[in-house]
Amino acid sequence: MTTPEAAREVPRQNRPPQGQYHQLHGLGPTARPAKVRLRTLLRVASVACGIQFGWALQLSLLTPYVQELGIPHKFASIIWLCGPLSGLFVQPLAGHYSDRCTSRFGRRRPFILVGAASIVVAVLIIGFAADIGRLLGDRGESKMRAVVVFVIGFWVLDVANNMTQGPCRALLADLTGKDHRRTRVANAYFSLMMAIGNILGYATGAYSNWYKIFPFTVTSACAVNCANLKAAFIIDIIFIIATTFISLSAAHEQPLTSLDSSGEERPGSSEHETFLWELFGTLKYLPGTVWVILLVTALTWIGWFPFLLFDTDWMGREIYGGEPNDGKNYSRGVRMGSFGLMLNSLVLGITSVLLEKLCRKWGAGFTWGLSNILLALLFVGMLIITAIKSSMDLGSRLPPDGIVIASVLAFTFLGVPLAITYSVPYAMVSARIESLGLGQGLSMGVLNLAIVIPQVIVSIGAGPWDQLFGGGNSPAIVVAAISAFAGGIIAIVAIPRTRVEKPRIVHH
Repeated sequence: MTTPEAAREVPRQNRPPQGQYHQLHGLGPTARPAKVRLRTLLRVASVACGIQFGWALQLSLLTPYVQELGIPHKFASIIWLCGPLSGLFVQPLAGHYSDRCTSRFGRRRPFILVGAASIVVAVLIIGFAADIGRLLGDRGESKMRAVVVFVIGFWVLDVANNMTQGPCRALLADLTGKDHRRTRVANAYFSLMMAIGNILGYATGAYSNWYKIFPFTVTSACAVNCANLKAAFIIDIIFIIATTFISLSAAHEQPLTSLDSSGEERPGSSEHETFLWELFGTLKYLPGTVWVILLVTALTWIGWFPFLLFDTDWMGREIYGGEPNDGKNYSRGVRMGSFGLMLNSLVLGITSVLLEKLCRKWGAGFTWGLSNILLALLFVGMLIITAIKSSMDLGSRLPPDGIVIASVLAFTFLGVPLAITYSVPYAMVSARIESLGLGQGLSMGVLNLAIVIPQVIVSIGAGPWDQLFGGGNSPAIVVAAISAFAGGIIAIVAIPRTRVEKPRIVHH
């Protein structure tokens, strides 16, 4: 009789020989931790709330801010190139070395702590970029030094985010062990905490009077909009410190030692091959279903990244008809976009709570596919709203309430597919490649390749692509809608509806 665990195993011919992966990569067998309480998993996942608070500020305010510093719209997306590049290398490296970390504090927690501290440093650099630029010689409208400081802080922030999130997800997978249902629940908790962080972060970005609460943020180099950004990041520092403490104090990891369970010293993989060779070398062992998951993940993120880059900029330009540093319409649109993203995060949190039941009823792949089709339809809705608004002759007047409400509703309902994007692919990959002998950190690195490579493409191409069609954000949204729809169809057709795969019978 086949057990559920055996049914989930990858077919024998698709697996590396017994023990080969561990021998090649220096991973001796490790004891599974005892089952932890769900509330402990929730506390461990809480660091995602602090990380996402800052990420929400980054998504809602920084694209408009870089344009206010003087960077043209067509080059704004290139600034975001640092995110996927750091994700391509930093997150897999963090996962790789956290799989092997022998610190007495555990494998994952040291990386989470260093990443959180780096986030604090990066946030300070970004928030005070204009002031630092002035100290370095910026005068008048020229803010090139502030731009350089900002870009440095931006890159450090993305590196720190990737250093923290990968080990955090891997820690949750470590704590849930082979219990795939609890792995999905842990990822849903992670998604829920990201939603709470998003709600608080976007609400902070939507509020326009932080400079009155923190009057010291207004300086000769930093006017009201800049001061609001600076104050919001100061709040973020407090939040990331609190959530990191809650998370790290909840987790009780079993440290690795230099000896495996047989008492023999574990070989070091650095003596035999480089990490990237190891990462790409694992791809040949992946079964067909995992390749489909990676393909759908890539198409999904080609869909999401243009929106994440230009969401509030779309609201400020296409809906409110403003331009950076030109009147108040643009900044009003950015704040309204932040408000829409706050509602988006509220829906994301509700969806995260219901996600386990949806996946149990419909299957994870089918649920994911439907969410991608919904994502494509909402992007089409945004294009229709843009077309209707463009046909109106409003001059410098604010858009009609109906246009604003429709735009905010589009932002709001995008929270449903976003919750599924943040949770389901991670749980599916974690469950399907565990039998290959991969460490959870490295398995997250494999999935990360399917996320960051599309982001690199979008970061390089989105701005010039939009400019090719006369500027604005609609051309990138068209590509996003097509990609999301294709990913949804593939997920529905090619990912098995059942969570338990039938094993192949191998005759000897």
